[in-house]
Amino acid sequence: MPTALVPIELPEWAWQRAEVREALRERDMGAVFRHVQQYGGASQARIATAVAMTQARVNEVINGRREITRLDVFERVADGLNMPDDARHLLGLASARDSRSGERAFDLAAFPEVVRVYATQAAASEDIRQLAVSAHELDVLAVRGLGLIGLKDSLLRSSLTRPEGHRTPRARVLLLDPESPVLAVRAAEIGESAASLTGGVMLAEARLRELSNVCDLQVYRYRMHPTWRIIRLDGTMFVSAFDVGWEGHESATYKVMETPHGPLYRGFQRMFASMVETGIRTV
Repeated sequence: MPTALVPIELPEWAWQRAEVREALRERDMGAVFRHVQQYGGASQARIATAVAMTQARVNEVINGRREITRLDVFERVADGLNMPDDARHLLGLASARDSRSGERAFDLAAFPEVVRVYATQAAASEDIRQLAVSAHELDVLAVRGLGLIGLKDSLLRSSLTRPEGHRTPRARVLLLDPESPVLAVRAAEIGESAASLTGGVMLAEARLRELSNVCDLQVYRYRMHPTWRIIRLDGTMFVSAFDVGWEGHESATYKVMETPHGPLYRGFQRMFASMVETGIRTV
């Protein structure tokens, strides 16, 4: 008689780690099971119960003596490990709602790329910090970036100054050009003087320049009217918007994950790359 599935709950951030996502893309279930042990504290027996396998079979998969190749087994593993939809997509599976109900999912939470929406950046800050700790690549698109990366106590600063022996990320930062006419426009939108906003950008550049000798850091100025505020940590983006009367950190923040065919992540990444190519490097 088959063993009943008892789903395992991993922290949301565990499914977003680069090594877990790579294992899912490669359909390396031995690595996936090892990560479940590492980040979920699950024993082989617990995994076996969750995915309706014997412990011996799980042990063989973990140690590379057996591979999983059947689609129905991938489905069973995804259900037993309670994989979020983005993890299922990396395995080549449909969303959980689609596979269980046969209906198309139109609500935002079930859309493959947008996995979470926060009311403000502050609500997303702990999630951002968790991913920043081990990120290999960091991109930031901001106006002045003081709250994100420019000051010692800013959200992402510590990710650029990791302890000795820990690899620092490759970081690219885009800030609004103080010499661009749109700076005065943006300053007026938020009720600030152009001089004050210019000073903020210059301060951020100066403080980032201090880090250029300890990490792979590039800072550029862009000249277009600020619209999007982006933080990219490897394959995860946090996207918010600038508008009249509010700054980026006050906007709702969308968590966007890289998926094989998703247009949002790719579109924002392409826009960022274009802004780097046309920007003026200052650090």
